[in-house]
Amino acid sequence: MKNTQAEKDAYAQMKPGAITAQGFLGSDPRSFADIVESDLEAFRRARVDPDDAAAFLERLRDFGQKGLGEPTGVGESLVVTVGDARGVLPCPFHDGTFHKNSVEAVDERSGTRVVYSDLSIHLLAAHRFCQGEGSPFRLDPETLASMMK
Repeated sequence: MKNTQAEKDAYAQMKPGAITAQGFLGSDPRSFADIVESDLEAFRRARVDPDDAAAFLERLRDFGQKGLGEPTGVGESLVVTVGDARGVLPCPFHDGTFHKNSVEAVDERSGTRVVYSDLSIHLLAAHRFCQGEGSPFRLDPETLASMMK
């Protein structure tokens, strides 16, 4: 799959040091388009719509914010902790800025864990980008699918 010029420009902003110290790509050597295509295929295999996954992450964040930084139980097995920081982060696609925060959701049944932010939710919902393998805020489609069940 080919990258558009906008994707190439955004990809440059995703590298370490451009927007965040660690960037959005982790150790993943693939192109933006290849990362997105692979993750969309994983969502299809798991029978999860990326928009539903983004909405799920928003709901977890909203529940977690009620805990004011303390772990908050959600449903039967999820525990969510939300931490806030001052400032905002711009989207690498230049289509908005997002509150700096960190959301950790842990499924106590399986031990799976996902860490994300408001920008992570936006990247998934608007650009279908889950971040590269090894990125600290990567939204692994299979992990999300297992948490949503």
